[in-house]
Amino acid sequence: MNQHHATTGSSDQQQITLRGPAELADALPFVLGFHPTDSVVLVALHGERGRFGGRLRLGIPSSPGEWTATADHLAECLVEGCERRGERPDGILVFLCQDPRPGENGQRVMERLRPFAQRLRIACGALDVPVYEALCISDGRHFSYCCPDTRCCPPDGTPLALPGTSVMAAAAAYAGIRVRGTLRDMEAGLKPPARADETALRQALDEASAVLLPCIIDAGALARMREETLRLARELMGRIERADARGGDAADDALVTDREAADVIMGLQDRDTRDRAAEWMEGAEGAIALRLWRVLARRCIHPYTEHAAAPLTLAGWTAWSTGDEPAARVALGLALDADPDYRFAQLLHQACNEGLDPESLRACLRGERSARNLLPAQGDAVEPGAAGDTPAAEPSAGPTLPKDPARARRRVRRARPGAVRPPVAGRTTRSGRARRGGTRPVRTVGTQPRRDRRGSGRG
Repeated sequence: MNQHHATTGSSDQQQITLRGPAELADALPFVLGFHPTDSVVLVALHGERGRFGGRLRLGIPSSPGEWTATADHLAECLVEGCERRGERPDGILVFLCQDPRPGENGQRVMERLRPFAQRLRIACGALDVPVYEALCISDGRHFSYCCPDTRCCPPDGTPLALPGTSVMAAAAAYAGIRVRGTLRDMEAGLKPPARADETALRQALDEASAVLLPCIIDAGALARMREETLRLARELMGRIERADARGGDAADDALVTDREAADVIMGLQDRDTRDRAAEWMEGAEGAIALRLWRVLARRCIHPYTEHAAAPLTLAGWTAWSTGDEPAARVALGLALDADPDYRFAQLLHQACNEGLDPESLRACLRGERSARNLLPAQGDAVEPGAAGDTPAAEPSAGPTLPKDPARARRRVRRARPGAVRPPVAGRTTRSGRARRGGTRPVRTVGTQPRRDRRGSGRG
């Protein structure tokens, strides 16, 4: 078994040598920042020593019929992403992580997923990049699809190391890196919790959606809606800031009424409003904004689940901007689950997973904020001390983010055909089948790639 080298991410770029499948399996949560659940993870390896590079995570497709296309897409995304950074991978590690179904054990899961592992190995090999190891992690054990030696990789699997006892755990503790828990737990903090009665919230969303309709054709109404949305969002941020920061999700939820949440959620469907809100991205302001975006995402119940794409994308951007990449990947992945065609989430997700520095986009936003404060545009009066009064530029679709504000604005204008997500009835999916639940207020569908192509580095 080759040795592989993981970087802890500390300031001195400490390298850890991992030997064998057991240490690779134990290192995975520290590589991602959380324990992946129901996930396929690909990690690029570079050089003779197998240095860890780019990584991708995607939920395991429930239908085996999707495994071949998913494997091809993931392999292409990882290799092309590494090539854009100027370093083609020399090998790939594959991890399949899934809890047992009722009546299964870890070994049964490993055998059920074996065809998917084989398709991933074939897809990587077709790009002339070998899979050095493919592991299944299930039921507290790991299983190798590549190692034939039963002394180190027995058919019934090998128990994972006790938490905190692996070489990677020791190095991560020294570097100040922590694992956030499971992916399922992290996603639960961004999804609507179970409610005994959703009638009042759904009515508030219905009423706010009806207010949104006139803004599609009335420029004056749209301008007023933008200012009112930002004013209300700032008011809610101030309310959260004054509350005890240790209160958690439930305390934050209690500070925002259903009607207030609905009004801001609908206002954020306007892309200019969302872009201006993206400026609340740093320091204490960013931390408070992140709490608000999570509150709003948890209010997007059926049939308004697709409207969660805007607050989830803002949550992902703010987390990435403040240095929390694991949380950013989770939020952006959920944004793409809510709306696979949401362009801002696609671009941020790609940039985050390609290891780009968010500072270039932050600098662009700061520059536009300064220009706006010096020369406020007509109809966009700047309130003294107000946060987020500048339109934000979306990141470019390429491997680098735009640094020139004017150029960025031109790119954004070309990229978006309309400002508001209008409610439409009976949306159909790209396969032509109507979504369950009948009519729902959602954005019209564009011509983006099919859904499995959202996963360039999900998570």
